[in-house]
Amino acid sequence: MVRHFQAFVVDEPPGSGRIESLTLADLPDESVLVEVAYSSLNYKDALAVTGNGKIARKFPMVCGIDLAGKVLESADPRFMPGDNVAAIGSGLSEHMWGGYAGCMRVKADVLFKIPEPFDAKEIMAIGTAGYTAMVGIMMLEKAGMSPERGEVLVTGAGGGVGSIAITVLASLGYRVVASSGRVELSDYFKWLGAAEIIPRAELDRIPKPLEKGRWGGALDSVGSKTLATVLATTKEMGCVGACGLAGGSDLPTNVMPFILRGVRLIGVNYYLQPEGTREVAWARLANEFPAEKRSAMTRMEPLSRIRGLSEEILAGRIRGRVVIDVRA
Repeated sequence: MVRHFQAFVVDEPPGSGRIESLTLADLPDESVLVEVAYSSLNYKDALAVTGNGKIARKFPMVCGIDLAGKVLESADPRFMPGDNVAAIGSGLSEHMWGGYAGCMRVKADVLFKIPEPFDAKEIMAIGTAGYTAMVGIMMLEKAGMSPERGEVLVTGAGGGVGSIAITVLASLGYRVVASSGRVELSDYFKWLGAAEIIPRAELDRIPKPLEKGRWGGALDSVGSKTLATVLATTKEMGCVGACGLAGGSDLPTNVMPFILRGVRLIGVNYYLQPEGTREVAWARLANEFPAEKRSAMTRMEPLSRIRGLSEEILAGRIRGRVVIDVRA
């Protein structure tokens, strides 16, 4: 049995996070004990680690909104010792201790058994970012988005949500346009499947109430002026999924796209989904997110580098996905 392990812990004041040595006795009193192998780095993690966002709701808090590993002990009949399990978001790093630790006790309700063909590392290569991208695509499809309705725009293309969304949409036959502030990544975006790349500056502006419609659908992880411009340039009966706020939480728009073009703005919250969504989403990711691209867009980093990595992702200097080895 593991006795001592490292964890990244934040406390007040913001920015006071550090790596500590913990024992099982330090963990919260929850029903399932998991030996964590991997977590991941999401934008939300970076806000928590650096203190640049009010993510943790109580202190001290172990960061990491994702985790994957093996069950060591369970008081819940849904899980047995030896089960390979994961948790994606669900309040981890907010009001429950998260995955940046060698072991963690968690509520059984937030866990799921890792589905085939994934292992712990691969499920974290997708993580909250990739799961959000897939759920967002499913919601847009339900609203009527299809390849026949025209081009699909993906903003924040270099991040985890954007990179995975481009790949999945391209595999589904869409003509995908990627928007990013990092035009030097154009070859990367084309390799993912983007047919065209437009610079962030084209969208990061206050738009006219309505502009020429181009997009049949869009998935936006930026928010603010970018999302406003996307709405103003979406075609009749097009749909836009909002799943992030890297550019700001404001939305300087107007009602014109909605009442004159019938544009639909869909809020994407992966957690607030009907029963059965998770199984469908993971099955689709297995089929529509090719393993070779999943591997090539992911890099492994040790927990010891989490602060520097968090600063990098907030500055927009990380592309694709980062899996965190919590044992290193």
